[in-house]
Amino acid sequence: MSDLGSPPPAADVTLLGPAEIRDLAALLDLTPTKRLGQNFVIDANTVRKIVRVAKVEAGDVVVEVGPGLGSLTLGLLEAGAEVVAVEIDSRLAAQLPLTVSQLAPDAALTVIHDDALRIRSLPDAPSRLVANLPYNVSVPVLLHMLEHFSSIRSGVVMVQAEVGYRLAAEPGSKVYGSPSVKAAWYGTWRTAGQVSRQVFWPVPNVDSVLVGFERVGEGLDTEELRVRTFEIVDAAFGQRRKMLRQAVSTVFGDSAEAIRVLEAAGIDPTARGEQLTVHDFLAIARASLG
Repeated sequence: MSDLGSPPPAADVTLLGPAEIRDLAALLDLTPTKRLGQNFVIDANTVRKIVRVAKVEAGDVVVEVGPGLGSLTLGLLEAGAEVVAVEIDSRLAAQLPLTVSQLAPDAALTVIHDDALRIRSLPDAPSRLVANLPYNVSVPVLLHMLEHFSSIRSGVVMVQAEVGYRLAAEPGSKVYGSPSVKAAWYGTWRTAGQVSRQVFWPVPNVDSVLVGFERVGEGLDTEELRVRTFEIVDAAFGQRRKMLRQAVSTVFGDSAEAIRVLEAAGIDPTARGEQLTVHDFLAIARASLG
């Protein structure tokens, strides 16, 4: 996006507040919908906190999924980042460049009107992912972006608290599950602070947290092994009360073959999915593929 000029200094950017958010919604005749997970951030301090926690620096290329009315977008631009915003709502996608042109003149913004779950390429290679993710698709969007954009090295996302704790969970935790293992395939995860319900419009009926991540390498192994590992993970947590030899038998044909593969991988067939690390699941996938 070099043709858009260098990032503007912080003084050139004005962030959105409650009045501006409601004015924009009225302008667009927009009623936030649960279907699209639309809860807009109306607090500039929260926006700046997200940008600070994500360690966004001038010149960073940041991909933002679900920019909405532009609260976080403007915060990222204030830090001097170049922003690639992916927005599924046509009205919001059309309005965002207009809002930014008024409140962050000459800022480096590209808006992609598309479903984040379908995109396979972006005009620039983003180094960070920073977003207030729609709660109903937060995990699929995260995994999709990490799978298809290896240039993303780190990021911070705001998600429903239950989802955030699950993403950052360690083996043995009560909330450790399939999202925990799949996220760990790409790197390390941590919770990075709670977010008040009152900073959103409309006020959601769930709590929110920030979750940060750092990518480790390019992933653990080949695409074939990733797909196989995730298939085994889904089976293990699809019947999490069952021992592995039973839970993953559908993947391997029967429990006898499941026991053979598990033992070949050095995994106790009587263990349960919540006890295994991502490396354990990868070992099972390797053993299953010979």
